[in-house]
Amino acid sequence: MGLRNFFDNIEPHFTKGGKYEKLFPVYEMVESLLYTPKTVTSVAPHARSFVDMKRIMTYVVLATIPCILWGMYNTGLQANGAIAALGDSAATGWRIAILQGLGISLDPTSMFANVLHGFLYFLPIYLTTLIVGGIFEVIFATVRGHEVNEGFLVTSMLYVLILPASTPLWQVGLGIAFGVVIGKEVFGGTGKNFLNPALTGRAFLYFAYPAYMSGDSIWTPVDGFSGATALGVSAAQGFQALAAEGITWMDAFFGTIQGSFGETSTLACLIGLCFLLITKIANWRLIVGCLGGMIGLSLLLNVIGSETNPMFAMPWYWHLVLGGYAFGLVFMVTEPVSASHTNVGRYIYGALIGVMVVLIRVINPAFPEGMMLAILFGNVFAPLIDYFVVQANIKRRARRHV
Repeated sequence: MGLRNFFDNIEPHFTKGGKYEKLFPVYEMVESLLYTPKTVTSVAPHARSFVDMKRIMTYVVLATIPCILWGMYNTGLQANGAIAALGDSAATGWRIAILQGLGISLDPTSMFANVLHGFLYFLPIYLTTLIVGGIFEVIFATVRGHEVNEGFLVTSMLYVLILPASTPLWQVGLGIAFGVVIGKEVFGGTGKNFLNPALTGRAFLYFAYPAYMSGDSIWTPVDGFSGATALGVSAAQGFQALAAEGITWMDAFFGTIQGSFGETSTLACLIGLCFLLITKIANWRLIVGCLGGMIGLSLLLNVIGSETNPMFAMPWYWHLVLGGYAFGLVFMVTEPVSASHTNVGRYIYGALIGVMVVLIRVINPAFPEGMMLAILFGNVFAPLIDYFVVQANIKRRARRHV
């Protein structure tokens, strides 16, 4: 009650005519983070719903928790495993010093040691994302006189989870700044952007600094250690070669393989998907469309085959668990702002992304991932898809009345 009274007492200083009127977005951001907004609809029409923007964003963040926890565990697992393979000479850096100072061994068989080690990679990246991205959010909100939208909490979390744990912090800050400003704010802010801001920032880093975003040495953040990703091995030698690398389908499904921070575990992504579907935050038509497009084209390419391109033979169930497909399917394809908004359009939009990710992975040997570009490609065409769906509905209804 005391904190509530404190906000009520200082509110006049931030409202219109107050001493700090221009800083109202900052006040509103902090207050709405702690309490339900007091603003209500004052003119017709009135739409009553228990779901508001804050609740939607909170649910999405909650859905990412399995990916966050597994990402910390797997990052620590890969790092501790690499140190064990390379020897004590690889056990350097401030993270190692903290772990050793706490008396924690770098044992890859210890879940606690793995989670804590992974946490020491996650925390700096997340704090950098929050601080840099938050500054730009507040600047644009203050200049426009708008509220600071809760959407940034989701953007910041998704952005961190699609980065390699070895990403330098200056690149983390540069990428989120690009994603927030160019991917969202220049179009008017949350709800008006047609590109996913987190993916926009990630794509900028990929093309601006490819050496830090791709290759064999970035996925396990230990100096001197390198190892190809499962998709990299498949593109070069075929998915059958994964067995020789010690990677099984179950390894890829559970996520004990190299990859971006929160993308490796399909199981963790599916747990988040169940939560989003139960709470009706995610639209199932987008999921069905994306799965249908990916499975359909994969089966077709399996039938066509290729003597020179081993990726033609990759089954759909391997596409599902490798790279960022599962994470993108759950958290990026279903993103309500940049996706199609008509029911038919959602099927088409999802199918377009599913087809594109397989095309990029299979046809373009220089880029074995594909989900990031496929979703951004879908974002660009989402308004056009909805336009044609709406026009088709108008023409069909017009014919009924002729």
